[in-house]
Amino acid sequence: MSKKAKVMQAPVQANDPQTQGGRGKKAKNPMKTLGRLIKFTFFTNYKVAGIFMVLCVIFAAVCNALGSAMLAPIITELTKGLNADLTYILWCILIVGCIYAIGAGSTFAYNRIMMYIAQGTLRNLRIKMFHKMQSLPLKYFDNNTHGDIMSLYTNDVDTMRQLLSQTVPQMVSAVVTVIALLIMMIIYSFTLTCVILLMVAVMILIIRYVGSRSAKNFLLQQRVLGELNGFVEEMTEGQKVIKVFCHEEDAKADFKKINDEMYEASTKAHIYSFILGPINNNLGYIEYVLVAVVGIALIATGNTGALLSSYAGWSATADTVVAVCAGLLVSFLAYSRQFMNPIQQVSMQFNSIVMGLAGAERIFEMMDTEPEDQGGDITLSFNEYEEGRYAWKKPMPDGTFEYTPLMGDIRFNDVMFGYVPEKVILKHITLYAKPGQELAFVGATGAGKTTITNLINRFYDIQSGTITYDGIPIREINKADLRRSLGVVLQDTHLFTGTIMENIRYGRPDATDDECIKAAINANADMFIRHLPEGYDTEITGDGANLSQGQRQLLSIARAMVTHCPVLILDEATSSIDTRTEKLIVQALDNLMRGRTVFVIAHRLSTVRGAHAIMVLDHGVIIERGSHEQLIAQKGTYYQLYTGAFELD
Repeated sequence: MSKKAKVMQAPVQANDPQTQGGRGKKAKNPMKTLGRLIKFTFFTNYKVAGIFMVLCVIFAAVCNALGSAMLAPIITELTKGLNADLTYILWCILIVGCIYAIGAGSTFAYNRIMMYIAQGTLRNLRIKMFHKMQSLPLKYFDNNTHGDIMSLYTNDVDTMRQLLSQTVPQMVSAVVTVIALLIMMIIYSFTLTCVILLMVAVMILIIRYVGSRSAKNFLLQQRVLGELNGFVEEMTEGQKVIKVFCHEEDAKADFKKINDEMYEASTKAHIYSFILGPINNNLGYIEYVLVAVVGIALIATGNTGALLSSYAGWSATADTVVAVCAGLLVSFLAYSRQFMNPIQQVSMQFNSIVMGLAGAERIFEMMDTEPEDQGGDITLSFNEYEEGRYAWKKPMPDGTFEYTPLMGDIRFNDVMFGYVPEKVILKHITLYAKPGQELAFVGATGAGKTTITNLINRFYDIQSGTITYDGIPIREINKADLRRSLGVVLQDTHLFTGTIMENIRYGRPDATDDECIKAAINANADMFIRHLPEGYDTEITGDGANLSQGQRQLLSIARAMVTHCPVLILDEATSSIDTRTEKLIVQALDNLMRGRTVFVIAHRLSTVRGAHAIMVLDHGVIIERGSHEQLIAQKGTYYQLYTGAFELD
């Protein structure tokens, strides 16, 4: 069953580094990123396979070099005409065939191994990314759009796939091949080697000039692609609102703007990318012709020493010298083609390298994000303090444990909080909720009602003041155990792919079927569930698209009920339910509240009349508190809201 989550969007600062997330930027330190990627790939997961791959690459490069070297004796022998030793030539050809066959086998082997390594690395990386994501604080998800986060798993991982499966093996092969061929060429002719290196320098300058412009636009393309994904996701989710307010034309215009930006960046990137190949190919032909011309000129002028380093000072008949020089020149020309090919191939992969490293850096940035602080070492235990009861378990210095019964007593003392430190939202909040009490928060949108409940869950940490739970500062309680003691029903329901029963059990995985059914009965969801085609085994798809909004809310309430938590947080839990169903839910909640602490956020003031205490918030300040009767008697803000003199925004 997939696990998604909808959370409240906190204010996002334009200059927040997490907001930027490095999307579409060039890798700040490409060598460091490449080193980390290589370490993760070859030294963490695939050491043995990596060694075999490198050996196969070396073997393939050596075979290619030896195969070209065998052309020299064949050409030399053929220049003898009728006096040529055909048996010797056939043996040489056979040896060349065997060498190239072994080289081809080695090439196939290292490509196959690298594909295995690349796909395995991406699989492991996705696992680590998802595990890391589960440990990140809500601030990360507030500051990064869902579409942008999804791009990490799709676009950025795909660029890494190309880098690992195609570019890396080509780069490794190119480096080994270039080194092997360079050694052979220097042995054959230092003069002709200098000619080749001169053309390589020209090629590198052109690659750098054209490639940098191509990479710039490819990176812009990646950034805009992330924006495009986020925009499409937003428009898809808000399609009903778009149609209701007739914003189709505005949506089209906004999409066209982003799509045009994508088009321009992609066009420029691919233009530069495509012209790089023909330029390099033509430079390769020019280099080949230059080497041939210089080599023939040296032979014609008798400068065999300058032509062939290994034969410097060698004396023989003129015909023999020419024959040997011709054979070695043919081998050298073959070397020159082989030497330029890897450089051309790597240059064609330049954009994949840049994009792959940029994608890897964005992924590593997410993986390097500080995980959510799990809080203190106080945990939740069951049956240890007393049979059938929960208690807070605090380790003591002497190795023993101190137990505090779990009651649900929550207190705020002079709490100050802001999503951004310089912008305070809650100001000097002091309140208490004793076990079994219902505490209600009312006020305009943005007054801070939901923020208070988010602080109880420790979705965010306060700037100053204290929040205690059964007399224990919540900072000292492990977050996972803290949240296990809280049942939450949000205004925005979220159901997961799976059966009705699995969605109810999501609140407590070890709950039995009977417990889940009992929770559904208490939430008044049992009746509509039994009328579904498969009852509790009915599959939910698309976040409960096959259910009504009210039915989804009832299941969300049942999911909270099955937890048996001593504290319940109801954030507009009845906002999407009709009046008749709301009354049934309120009755069920009255039974559920016995011995529990309940925090209720509601716009419908009729739903909080029975609360032990009602807090009226305005711009992060509690301006009134008391029971319904007390606040009505005061004839203040609550009275005016209740009588309709004021309306909630």
